[in-house]
Order: sequence, then C-alpha cells, then structure tokens
Amino acid sequence: MVAKNQSLGALQQVEIWQTDAQKVLYAQLCNAFYQREVLRLVAEPNADKLRRQLKSLPYYIERAATLVANGDTPFTLDSQNGSWLEKQKPTPPDVNVQANELFYQTHAKVGLIVPVILHGYDQVRLRIDSIDQLDENKLHCNELGWFDFLGNGLEQQNAQLIKPSKVSFTAACCGHQWQFSKRCSPRLLSLREMLLAGSINWRNLKRPLA
Repeated sequence: MVAKNQSLGALQQVEIWQTDAQKVLYAQLCNAFYQREVLRLVAEPNADKLRRQLKSLPYYIERAATLVANGDTPFTLDSQNGSWLEKQKPTPPDVNVQANELFYQTHAKVGLIVPVILHGYDQVRLRIDSIDQLDENKLHCNELGWFDFLGNGLEQQNAQLIKPSKVSFTAACCGHQWQFSKRCSPRLLSLREMLLAGSINWRNLKRPLA
C-alpha cells in the first residue's frame, strides 16, 4: 500500500510539472518565499515557536508555490518576488455595511476566504483571512478574530470585514495600501496570505474552493 501511494504521489508530481517553464516558476516562487520567511523568522524571540515554524516551513512553502504556480489567479505574477501585480485604485474599496450584512447573513460559512480592511493612524491596507467559526449574527476569522455581519471588528477595532469582490480581492492579493489617502508602494503578502490567496474560488467568490 505504501509503495502504491508513493507511486501515485510521484505520478501526480509529474502531471503537475509538465514543462520546464513550470519547474522554473515553482523554483523561483520557493526561493522568494524562503527569503521572505527567513527575514521574518529572524525576529522571532520565542525559541520553541521558532523551532516549530522552521520544522513546518518547507511544507507550507512548497504548498504555497504549488497553489500559486497552478492557480488561475487573474493577476500578473512576479515570480521573482512571489507577488501579484495589478493596477492600484486611487482609493481603498468602499465599505457598504448593508451589502456586508446581506452577504454574510446569506453566504458566511466555515472555510470562506474574505478580505479585511485595516485602518492605521496614517495608512489603510487590506488583508486576507478565512472564516473558521460562525455564531448568531457574527463570525470569527482565523487570524483577525470576531466580526459582526456588518463587518465591524469586535476584537480589533481597526479591522473592517467587507464583502468579497474582484475589487476588494485585487487590493488584498496585490498588497495595495494607501498612506495619507494616497497610493503607496504595495506590501509583500505573508506566506499565510499567499496560501489563502491561492485558494480563492475566483469562479464563485461566495463559496470556498472545493
């Protein structure tokens, strides 16, 4: 049974990477993600947490690179930096609490990937998160905590959940941010966000990817 599973896995890998260009793209993404994560992990003060993260790092980097390289994300991919490129809007996506409430009352479900606006003192940017709990008239995102169905952050007051759309996900996936109400240089997404972005169901944003 083990040999059979190993053979199946090897066959699947061959099917995934059928061309030299795909192999090069995968290698470039892995390299970009390793460089990014090493810079982040250098600042980790907890030795036990650092060991755990280092142990799981290869798996998550390879998974993210595979998702990105084989995904149908509708943006230009910068494989050298492990990021997506798309023209940035002059202003952040609008917040429509009525549209938020209608959407999340109807479509909120565990596993759905969602965009969140974060408001800083002088900066606005978007993050990608996923729903992992549902309760009456509220939902919990894996990283950013509880929100009501209007999108208001119940734990992080600077966080505003918004309805998934091509506009909001474009800003979130491409790292768009605004400083003093003006466009500024995009940020690089975390490895976790790249994993989530690679799992967005672009054909139907109302449903998790099967």
